[in-house]
Amino acid sequence: MNGNRGFTLLEVLVALAIVAIGLTAALRATGVGTDAVGEYRDHLLALWLAQNIVAERTARRDWPAPDSNSSDEVYAKRHFLVRQEVKSTPNPRFRRLNVLVSSQEEPGRTLQSSVTFLTLPQ
Repeated sequence: MNGNRGFTLLEVLVALAIVAIGLTAALRATGVGTDAVGEYRDHLLALWLAQNIVAERTARRDWPAPDSNSSDEVYAKRHFLVRQEVKSTPNPRFRRLNVLVSSQEEPGRTLQSSVTFLTLPQ
């Protein structure tokens, strides 16, 4: 019986390969989690921006003509593209306001949309 006990070079290399694969998977999961947090932050900021626009227009008791317009907005140091669409309704005392918020980097992808109805001021 040989008194030397230990690992062979092949066993050490296999163990290192397994550790490397595990660490690579952990780093990938961390990167995906970080991307998800950034995406969630953008959606949350877009929601707050849309709610602010709706609240402001409601508080001012706006009665805009049916049309559509776009503007660039900076909110929490992030740049967003905001599209506001005002549409008529069957009831002439109401107008539908759609607020669509997207990032300036991807203007075709809507991060948040909000719908409210404006009433004719008396």
